[in-house]
Amino acid sequence: MPPVIETILVLCAIVAVGLVGLIATMLTPELMTAWGLMALFAGLATGMPAGVWYHVLLYRILARGTMPVPDRWWVSPTDFHPRLAPEELARIKPWFVLGGIGFLMSVAGGMLALAGLLLTARS
Repeated sequence: MPPVIETILVLCAIVAVGLVGLIATMLTPELMTAWGLMALFAGLATGMPAGVWYHVLLYRILARGTMPVPDRWWVSPTDFHPRLAPEELARIKPWFVLGGIGFLMSVAGGMLALAGLLLTARS
């Protein structure tokens, strides 16, 4: 990596810390709770259907294969990704990613809402 990239990364980190500090002073507990709940519900609204469709597609692909679908395959479905052909993986990948993004949004939103509620209860 060129040294310029390291300098840019350090400057971005400094700006990010400053922005987090600025936002923390502007964000009220009620606003934190509202934004957190919106992110939580948006994450659930996108992540749940995408995750279900990902599992449906993966099951259909595995069921077409030569070996039977193992019991409890859904517990760790990513174990089957290396067995898939590139076109099959390309078919399920968008749903996998969208479900993961929805999951992360719902977790982050829940944490933000919980923090807002705790701050409201404390004051």
